[in-house]
This record gives sequence, C-alpha cells and structure tokens, in this order.
Amino acid sequence: MPNFQSENIEIAYADYGDGPPVVLVHGFASNGRVNWVDTGWVSTLVESGFRAITIDNRGHGQSQKLYDPAFYSARTMAHDVANLIEHLGLGRANLLGYSMGARISAFTALDAPEKVRTVTFGGLGINMIRGLSDSSEIIKGLEAPTLKEITHKTGRQFRIFAEHTGSDLKALASCMAASRTRISESDVGKISAPALVAVGSEDDIGGAPEPLAALLPKGEALIIDRRDHMRATGDPQFKKGVLSFLERENELIRSA
Repeated sequence: MPNFQSENIEIAYADYGDGPPVVLVHGFASNGRVNWVDTGWVSTLVESGFRAITIDNRGHGQSQKLYDPAFYSARTMAHDVANLIEHLGLGRANLLGYSMGARISAFTALDAPEKVRTVTFGGLGINMIRGLSDSSEIIKGLEAPTLKEITHKTGRQFRIFAEHTGSDLKALASCMAASRTRISESDVGKISAPALVAVGSEDDIGGAPEPLAALLPKGEALIIDRRDHMRATGDPQFKKGVLSFLERENELIRSA
C-alpha cells in the first residue's frame, strides 16, 4: 500500500477508480481492506463511477502503530483524513465513515469543511454525542491474556474481531482509551456539509440515526433494516442508500 506522512505519522491508503472521490474511513479494530474492500464497498463505488480511497487509521492495518493514547483522539485522527485529501490533491471529497470512522469523519467535516463535499456517518447515530458506555470493557478485552478470560459481551465481541483482523492489540487498547471523543450537539449543528446518518435497526452500539440527523443542518437518516452494528457494514440496503445520497448530492453540486 502507498503511504504518506501525516504530522510525522506514517499513514497507509489505497486508491481505486476515477470520478468524484469518496474517502472511506474504517471502524475500530478494522482496516481499509476489511471494512471496505472485503465487504464490496470499493467495487460498488468504482462501478458506480466514483473514486474510492481507503485509509488505514493510525494504529490500524498497515499504518504506524502507536502506544500512547495521546495520539488517538478522534479529532487528531481526523487530521489524518484531511491531510490525505490534501496529499492527493482532491480539493473536496465525499467522506464515508463507519463507527469510529464516522466519529473521525464528523471532526473532519467540522474542522476542515473546505475539504468535505458530503459526509456519511455509518454505524453511529445519536451515540456520537452520548458516547459509548462499554469502552473500559473493550480495553479489558483487548488487554486480556487470552479470549477465554473475557466474559463481557462487548469486550469479547471486539477481541474476536481484533484477532480476526490481525490487529495490534496493544495499539488498539491505546486507541480505545482516547478515540471515543464526544462531539457536542452544538458542534454537530456546525457541520455544514450534506450528511447521511445510516445505522442498523438493531444497532445498540451506534444508537438511533434520526436524532443525530435532526441536529445536522443538512442531515437525513437511513435505517438499515434487521442489522446490528457488525452486520450492517456491507449490507445492500446501506450501499443502495449511500449511492442514492452521493449521486443526488454530487449532481446538485455539479449543477450549482
């Protein structure tokens, strides 16, 4: 994978296709390949005329691993996304983030609005503001010697996923300690880009999409029927809704 230096941190990315750019920001313990290539997102976007760009967030995938939580606030990680847009000379890009990637995308849209054409928050609704109550259990799960010591449902779920993706457990524990930076209602109200909030109907981790969409100046909600946090990622409903949103909003931008 190619990489670039973002504030002295090595960040890996991959670039596919041509057309309006969509920067894909993966969730916690995942990476660009698992979250976006293996689920069919990259092929779906490219076949629909978009340029798909995946990023491996710091501490994940092929990007540099760091072991101090100070390097992992969502706002700091948002700098990497903005810097990638700058590095590739994209001007303004569509952002599509899932779970932690949605939170990172929110801070990118807030702090670098000149780089964001549209933003989609996948797998994270009103809990973007409320926060995640199980963070400490996830950290315990990541730091446990083996899986058999983990009894908490969410901690066990994330440990299994982290092992599946071959992640650096120590780096992830540091990331979890800082990356769940809450964004206030007032800051959500300052996100000026058209925004889609897409969450599974059974997703207790992300929370309902409608209350978050209502706080956004140009927000709309998409419920991914019969899907929880883990199973919504590659769902056809999710893809169809995002493509419809991107095609409509990019056409409006071109005709403005």
